[in-house]
Amino acid sequence: MIFLLSLLLCANACCIQTTSLASQASVSDKLPWSERLALSEMIRRGDSLSFEKNPKAKWAYETGVFLKGIEGVWSKKGNEKYFEYLKSTVDSFIEPDGGIRTYKLEDYNLDNINTGKVALSLYQKTKDERYKKAAFLLIKQLETQPRTNEGGFWHKKIYPYQMWLDGIYMEAPFYAQFSQMFDRPAGFDDVARQIIFIESHTRDPKTGLLYHGWDESKKEEWADPKTGCSKSFWGRSMGWYAMGIVDVLDFMPAAHPKREVLVSIFQSVCKAVANYQDSETGLWYQVLDQGKRPGNYLEASASSMFVYALAKGIRKGYLGKEYLPVARKAHDGIVRHLIKVDPDGLVSLTQICSVAGLGGPQRRNGTFDYYIGEPVVANDLKGVGPFILASLEIEALRGAK
Repeated sequence: MIFLLSLLLCANACCIQTTSLASQASVSDKLPWSERLALSEMIRRGDSLSFEKNPKAKWAYETGVFLKGIEGVWSKKGNEKYFEYLKSTVDSFIEPDGGIRTYKLEDYNLDNINTGKVALSLYQKTKDERYKKAAFLLIKQLETQPRTNEGGFWHKKIYPYQMWLDGIYMEAPFYAQFSQMFDRPAGFDDVARQIIFIESHTRDPKTGLLYHGWDESKKEEWADPKTGCSKSFWGRSMGWYAMGIVDVLDFMPAAHPKREVLVSIFQSVCKAVANYQDSETGLWYQVLDQGKRPGNYLEASASSMFVYALAKGIRKGYLGKEYLPVARKAHDGIVRHLIKVDPDGLVSLTQICSVAGLGGPQRRNGTFDYYIGEPVVANDLKGVGPFILASLEIEALRGAK
């Protein structure tokens, strides 16, 4: 709590004026959207993401994507308050020997790899061996992760023979960055295989969209008996996949034989996504190809993820400038339709699908009715993190034509 009080008192550095931690805090509307939402969420959540302050906190993928957003704001602004926030949160989980509180390797859950990206960033900055040891613990999971017969990672041990699009964002950028940092070239081959395998199984040739999941055994209730694919094109799953590829390319060697294949897949995904952008708002629907079908809605996390992937793809040269209006219209649409600002300036992101998956005891069957029936909430980190990242990319393209 000491850190947050100091954050709120540094009005000159952060453009925040406050007399208390919560209800009286304010965020300046002079700041860019990336920083406005980052600060708003830090104020709202306080120390709740820290295991030391909140014993119910977990080493969770949604915390990881939010902290990547905070890291991005810190990198852009150079304000150490953001760095201290992400560091204190990660430090609350990592033990002196590199163990990670609440993490269980034996679960073989790809989601649990995601926050390792921040551990790698912290190791690069501090050279603290704890972060390196934690990263090696996570890479041990990937080295022993159960796989499909062709070598694709199971999404979780409890979901045998299943690959989900979500998993690419959760593990592949971490795996690629680790391979670069610790000179493990074979890791790049495996990263490429994961991206290529799931695309080859889930891509619909008519729309270019990707189904949420694929079951090699074809035994799951949600799996098509011929293809093994799930039943719907869920927006956020494709968002995770697109973000995962564009982040992997930051680390994939220029001369790697599969790099151009990954770029081509990324371009195909972005083309398909652009084709399903809502023409009125610039946003994307919860179930991508079902448009204004009753019950479908414009969803914030998928829309933010697509903005991030498109804008970063443009900045990095993977996409042509014809995608710039698509990305800008989408970001403007999020701000216009899904952002709410309270009287004190705290920013909220609305219309976020709380959670969705496939199978399990919840009998998540992958149908349209299932996806639209999941709770819709505000300020879920699965939307907040991607919106911060998307805003940073849009801000980086300011002035581009």
